[in-house]
Amino acid sequence: MSDYLDQLTVSTLKGVGPKMVEKLNKIGVFSVQDVLFHLPMRYQDRSKITPLAALQMGSEAVIEGEVKGCNVVMGRRRSLVCKLQDHTGTVTLRFFHFTAAQKNNLTAGTRIRCFGEARRGASGIEFYHPEYKLVTDSYQGGDDSLTPVYPSTEGMHQAGWRKLTEQALLLLKKHRLREWLPENCGPIATTTLEQAIQFLHKPPTDANTEALSNGKHPIQQRLAFEELLAHNLSLLKLRNIAQLQPAPKLPANGKLQQQFLDALPFQLTAAQQKVSTEILTDIASSLPMLRLVQGDVGSGKTVVAAMAAMAAVENDYQVAIMAPTEILAEQHLINFTTWFQPLGIKTAWLSGKLKGKKRQQQLDLIASGEAPIVVGTHALFQQEVHFAKLGLAIIDEQHRFGVHQRLALREKGAHLGLYPHQLIMTATPIPRTLAMSAYADLDCSIIDELPPGRTPINTVVMDNSRREQVIERVRQNCIDGRQAYWVCTLIEESEQLQAQAAEDTYEELQKKLKGLGVGLVHGRMKPAEKADIMAQFKRNQLQLLVATTVIEVGVDVPNASLMIIENPERLGLAQLHQLRGRVGRGSVASHCVLMYQPPLSQQSRERLTAMRESNDGFYIAEKDLELRGPGEVLGTRQTGLMQFKMADLTRDQALLEPVKAAADTLIAEYPENLEGIISRWLPDAARYGHA
Repeated sequence: MSDYLDQLTVSTLKGVGPKMVEKLNKIGVFSVQDVLFHLPMRYQDRSKITPLAALQMGSEAVIEGEVKGCNVVMGRRRSLVCKLQDHTGTVTLRFFHFTAAQKNNLTAGTRIRCFGEARRGASGIEFYHPEYKLVTDSYQGGDDSLTPVYPSTEGMHQAGWRKLTEQALLLLKKHRLREWLPENCGPIATTTLEQAIQFLHKPPTDANTEALSNGKHPIQQRLAFEELLAHNLSLLKLRNIAQLQPAPKLPANGKLQQQFLDALPFQLTAAQQKVSTEILTDIASSLPMLRLVQGDVGSGKTVVAAMAAMAAVENDYQVAIMAPTEILAEQHLINFTTWFQPLGIKTAWLSGKLKGKKRQQQLDLIASGEAPIVVGTHALFQQEVHFAKLGLAIIDEQHRFGVHQRLALREKGAHLGLYPHQLIMTATPIPRTLAMSAYADLDCSIIDELPPGRTPINTVVMDNSRREQVIERVRQNCIDGRQAYWVCTLIEESEQLQAQAAEDTYEELQKKLKGLGVGLVHGRMKPAEKADIMAQFKRNQLQLLVATTVIEVGVDVPNASLMIIENPERLGLAQLHQLRGRVGRGSVASHCVLMYQPPLSQQSRERLTAMRESNDGFYIAEKDLELRGPGEVLGTRQTGLMQFKMADLTRDQALLEPVKAAADTLIAEYPENLEGIISRWLPDAARYGHA
């Protein structure tokens, strides 16, 4: 038998058969060590027994008493109802799911101790499905440690987790946990790793419960540090794997760039020039570029991307530009075609909606290399897409794609052993803290300057009862020669329902705004139809555009100076900020009206207040991180990335700089420890490394 718990499989534990192993493996629990690192998310204090007369409605409590009677009651739902009595009063215990054995155990005269939430029921205070155990001798006092509550999965209950953990803690007395962190890396430990794990599964009842519930206890912080380090190292490992394979050298000779810059109706800002130089330096090398360009809405990231594309084309390589939505991809197609066509450079287009002959035509253009510029949605990394010679992949709004999708596009370019450079752009500024952790595998550039002539957007928050007043304001705005957007949002992520809501609003506004050109755009329209409406709006043949959130990114109409967003409380801050960025693109004062449906939740109120207070994308992003958490902000909630057991990126920002320093030290001095740290916290990380 092994000395170390990471080498003991979970099936070593009693009661863990093949089915249970399958359930545990699904959530990354493979070894006894993984059981111990499946840490509690909170604790309950079950150390004090509450007299029945002192129970508070809605609070959790430990109670003890004698069963006075237990019967099966037939109501709307069949239930087992027990009366429990102590020296101060009586309460009811109610079980909707029960067995005959349970009913036989709870006979009159039996003494039991229960834990649950006191609720108001038909017969006064009731406990629904309390946890309970039989007690032979009554004694004052309950458990001698705080009771852990574990994150769970289907078919695994708290009692089951506690049994597994008890067994794992017993094994910890005979076997060991490896200490992967040398003393010169990370926080100074006041306890050994084994003592820390023991403490977190069974904190003494006198532990600092406030610090524990906030995740600020020194022992939690010690483990949070190691977990953040594991995430950081796994991303650096990804980067190292990517950089082992060379990329084509794409030095810019400047001819195409100069022609392109001369044709632009504006000059690049200093920030654009700086970022462009960083990118061109990267791609001139055979080390694959992995660069993230962040810039607020309208800061001119696409122009910078086009400069890099020019260098690739000059060197006879193709460029793939991938966007997450059809409308954003179409916008890129328009921009790149406008810039590259006059220079005699062909652009190909590929989206999921392109079918039949037209699709085949585009696939041929890409495979033959006849089209050096290829724009599309995630259709670009489908199996039948073959590039002749891909040298640069430009990915917009990277957080909408998984790491795997980004890597899949990279594989498309594996040409004669060379892999394409990657340029990733986002108009959703990522807080620095999050970028340091979530994108440790990327170099970051920030375009922190808006082109001259942009006007700040004035944001107002209004209750839906003032709808008529808002419609009147839209009329006045359009009569004055400017244009407006009216955005409809729905809680359901159904395109059909979104389209229906937009159609209803469109009909209402057409009636109320006679004499004005009103257009409608939603996700269920044919691309040609959508493009036609957008073109009419751009030419000012339509004064008002009613749309769903499909216009979130990529739509640029400088004459549009007013945006109404209905039900903004249903959207995240980043999405609201993106939508608002569709106005304020000209020199006229612009306004955004957030028209909400009362009553607002506390979080929605905070969100709308943040929007009213600031136009700064980075402030908005920090606030978004604070309110929604990293998994939501990065769009990785579903993929399982950035889901922490102990760390919290918002709370633990102070640990990120030392984590970065510790990662450098480990890579340089203790490379043999890296795998152990990564696999302890991220059992699934290996599959990303070879994606």
